[in-house]
Amino acid sequence: MKKVLVVYWSGGGNTEAMAKAVAAGAGDGGAEATLKPVGSVTAEAVKDAGALAFGCPAMGDETLEEGEMEPFIAALSQAELGGKPLGLFGSYDWGDGQWMRTWADRMKGLGAQLDGEGIIAQLEPDEGALSECRELGKRLAL
Repeated sequence: MKKVLVVYWSGGGNTEAMAKAVAAGAGDGGAEATLKPVGSVTAEAVKDAGALAFGCPAMGDETLEEGEMEPFIAALSQAELGGKPLGLFGSYDWGDGQWMRTWADRMKGLGAQLDGEGIIAQLEPDEGALSECRELGKRLAL
């Protein structure tokens, strides 16, 4: 059974709702889905996963959250991500999604096999965004 690790940071619950939908989709797809806030994730867990999903809202000037998510992402290397399926997701309030495009480029640069360009939802994710997240989880389970 494939292991899918869903890692997220959420300040107001929007990205957490998306993370739960990704994990549910992975489970529905037959994977062993593990959902973890970024502060509780180890490098070993990332290495052991067969596929990954990372979620973070846009912060400040369309950047990742700087206290936990950015340090976690910055510490990743090609050894953990090279060739591994990865999905990205998150919510935003302003801007046009540049944080997601920048994040996707960073992950591709580390050799991750990115599933699409990331799922974004303005503020609270609607049923369409949650459905996209469930479908992402199912694809990562394959």
